[in-house]
Amino acid sequence: MNLKQRASRLKTDIPAIFLCLKSKETPLIPKILAGVTVAYALSPIDLIPDFIPVLGYLDDLIILPAFVALTIHFIPKDLFEHYRKEAEGMWADGKPRKWIYALPVIIIWLLLLWLIIKIIFF
Repeated sequence: MNLKQRASRLKTDIPAIFLCLKSKETPLIPKILAGVTVAYALSPIDLIPDFIPVLGYLDDLIILPAFVALTIHFIPKDLFEHYRKEAEGMWADGKPRKWIYALPVIIIWLLLLWLIIKIIFF
């Protein structure tokens, strides 16, 4: 599989992981890993900031695919294949419009920002 095919597959695998996260059939450990993976994928803050030359993009090339591979390893294969097929058609009509799923990520980052400001100024 070349790099372009892997990137294309990653665009399908992340929504499939999100669908597995919502599923009641997914065991607890894969749900936790799926939550971390989806939160990291949606997060605007990276472990290594993008403005650092070369290293900044390594997290996008190594860390996120590693999270995805680890999560897929723990999800039962038949369950993941089912949600992978469902996720393939998810982007056919453009991006999904359900902003409600972004709220937990936004709330967590606002809470972290509030804590940082509180520590610095008070």
